[in-house]
Amino acid sequence: MRVFNTLTRRKEDFVPRDAGRVSLYVCGPTVYNHIHIGNARTFLSFDVIRRYLTYRGFEVTFVQNVTDVDDKIINKANEEGRSAQEVAEEYTAAFIDAMHALDIADPTERPKATEAIPEMVAMIETLIEKGHAYAVDGDVYFSVRSFPEYGKLSGRDIDEMNAGARVEVDERKQDPLDFALWKSAKPGEPHWPSPWGEGRPGWHIECSAMSEDILGRTFDIHGGASDLIFPHHENELAQSEAALGVPFVRYWLHGGLLQVNAEKMSKSLGNFMLLRDVLGTYSAPVIRLFMLQTHYRSPLDFSTHRLDEATAAYERLENLVRNLRWVRSLAVCGAGVPGDARQALEIALERTRSKFDAEMDDDFNTAGALGAIFELAKAANSFLSEYQSDMCEDDRQVLLHAEELIVELLGVLGIEVEEADASEAQWPREVVALATELAGFEGDEPAEAVDKLLEARQIARAEKDWARADAVRDGLAGLGFTIEDTAQGPRVIYEPKG
Repeated sequence: MRVFNTLTRRKEDFVPRDAGRVSLYVCGPTVYNHIHIGNARTFLSFDVIRRYLTYRGFEVTFVQNVTDVDDKIINKANEEGRSAQEVAEEYTAAFIDAMHALDIADPTERPKATEAIPEMVAMIETLIEKGHAYAVDGDVYFSVRSFPEYGKLSGRDIDEMNAGARVEVDERKQDPLDFALWKSAKPGEPHWPSPWGEGRPGWHIECSAMSEDILGRTFDIHGGASDLIFPHHENELAQSEAALGVPFVRYWLHGGLLQVNAEKMSKSLGNFMLLRDVLGTYSAPVIRLFMLQTHYRSPLDFSTHRLDEATAAYERLENLVRNLRWVRSLAVCGAGVPGDARQALEIALERTRSKFDAEMDDDFNTAGALGAIFELAKAANSFLSEYQSDMCEDDRQVLLHAEELIVELLGVLGIEVEEADASEAQWPREVVALATELAGFEGDEPAEAVDKLLEARQIARAEKDWARADAVRDGLAGLGFTIEDTAQGPRVIYEPKG
């Protein structure tokens, strides 16, 4: 397995710190609003990376923090006349709900910044003791020039840098690039005790303190979007290595940013889209399929057109799995499929897993992995289309393996193939009355009623009683059933209304 390491700017063999175990830290949200689709892309990418590592047999400890104290949270609270804690709690819950809605698994641990103040204070004290930080009027700053390797992650020359995002210009700093580790308390803001007076932590220090506390030193993977490389991750690396004296992280992974219709997403352009709004129109599997068709490090162009294409692609997969399941359930045995045709599908199965693993081993190339799945889907569809009426048990066994492999590998990517046919136990009771009216049914079971209606429709079609046949079809359609006529006879698909 090889991964692209931002620090070295090349692909490297992935060798975890502890054999068989992976320690993974991904920067989480600052909880002052609902997350947008750009945030979602990053969290989805690392959800898949975590899933694949688990699939490959690693025990993964996945940590994702929640920044629940920050200038943006405080400003939001002041605007709305609420406490910062109330704002943070509301949007933390909203974030977790959004992750669940996108089928993103919970991290192993989800620490909050406000719960790790002692660890942050301790790390800041260490930095002061080692000469890497200094206190001024209750504030504490990291001395960037005290760490000679500053800029090695982002590849920037310290002498050419300007103060970056979230770095306040302050004449009390020894250097404009020095960044805040601790901020003295202002009236009405959340604050905690410290050796430098009441205050709150800076943004960067929380990830250094929490990752070291939970994952230990020199953990395996630190992830996030590429816009975090500087200043956030650069600052994390500097303060951690200055404090601990050892490499901070073995592999830095960064995801590409998301654009909307080839433009940067921003409120000013009117193309700012919240995840919850997109989920109101498109399902989680469709959104995942769409996003994973692009490599996680590449920019992703977001558009409803591409989502519609992903919807069609997902429906093709869903229909294939449904058809495979239905054909396997048939008791009829045909003449049998030619041995070379069945063998070709068996070979396709072997190649699919090998190609899937190879693509994902190559820096988690989900686009290539999906390509392998779709190639198998195409082969299975062709096999099904050409030999459906000829199949016997051995042939259906190959289809079982095809179905299982497609579902399994999609599951590794977190794309669940939903069962299009609801279980018979969920079929509406109204179908019994319909069967009584149109087919003289005298029973009480919905499944038996449907069978009776299909039988009545077959008889009506044979007798060219089209009005009666249409009445059965339309009556079933009104209850959520669709009739498909196949070489093996009619079957129904039930999708609940509304």
